Amino acid sequence: MQQRDLSELHNQVSNMFSWPQSQDEWNQYRLTKEQVEFFNENGYLAGIKMLEEDELETLRDELFQLADPAHPGNELFYEYNSNESTDPRTILFHALGAWRITPGFHDVLWNPAFLMAASQLLGNVPVRFWHDQIFYKPPKKGGVVAWHQDYSYWTRTKPVAHITCWCALDDATIENGCIQYIPGSHKWGLLPKTVIAGELQGIREFLNDEQKKQFDNAQPTPVKAGEAIFHHPLTLHGSGENKSAHPRRAFVINAFADGVRSDSDEPLLQGVPTITKGLKMEGQFFPLLFNGITT
Repeated sequence: MQQRDLSELHNQVSNMFSWPQSQDEWNQYRLTKEQVEFFNENGYLAGIKMLEEDELETLRDELFQLADPAHPGNELFYEYNSNESTDPRTILFHALGAWRITPGFHDVLWNPAFLMAASQLLGNVPVRFWHDQIFYKPPKKGGVVAWHQDYSYWTRTKPVAHITCWCALDDATIENGCIQYIPGSHKWGLLPKTVIAGELQGIREFLNDEQKKQFDNAQPTPVKAGEAIFHHPLTLHGSGENKSAHPRRAFVINAFADGVRSDSDEPLLQGVPTITKGLKMEGQFFPLLFNGITT
């Protein structure tokens, strides 16, 4: 049986999340002024509750299924790397496009907790989807994600009005390779693109002395399963190996403010029709997720 492409459906296909019906119901997800100010100053914000235990179990099960290269929907991934690590002794599963394949990873795009936070951190604007990611670092041998800025991989879209939401499916700890951030690095401007699963410290050769000094004050950012970290597209971040006896699984939702445009005449994602340079990012693969609070 042919796998249905869920990118054709721009709404939830399950009952995973209840859609708020009033401003008061939306307000339960609203970030505080202090949280927004912390994000604007530091370039990231951690500890945002996104998922309950039953939702976590659904997504963990779907990730297990999708990690099988023989899964019938795997042809719908934009990218699929059963091991993207450049170190043969470690493993980093990394794939883009799960929202097209399974109901849970599709419906997390319409999680009200994600949408409210993303809109606020982008400046209280409508939110449009860019693409998703899955990361899996297996126990004892999970590979690194090198220090990088997300936007260095996204320069084919302009202007810089993007947001990343990284959500833990397991407790993310220092031992199992939680994300680390350089506070304030989103103010450094665009740095050269690194190999995302390459040398962890590779970006250092492109930093000036003052930046290297700040780099030495990297902040490990542990979060509980079901909690998310939001970060600015220019915030420098990376994560180390999983040396623990437990998996470190996570998914990422990348989004941008409605109105971002294509800056390339090449395909923006593998298998996705080209959006002519200068035209607005929209259509089947870049749905509008949130247009503000409507009651």
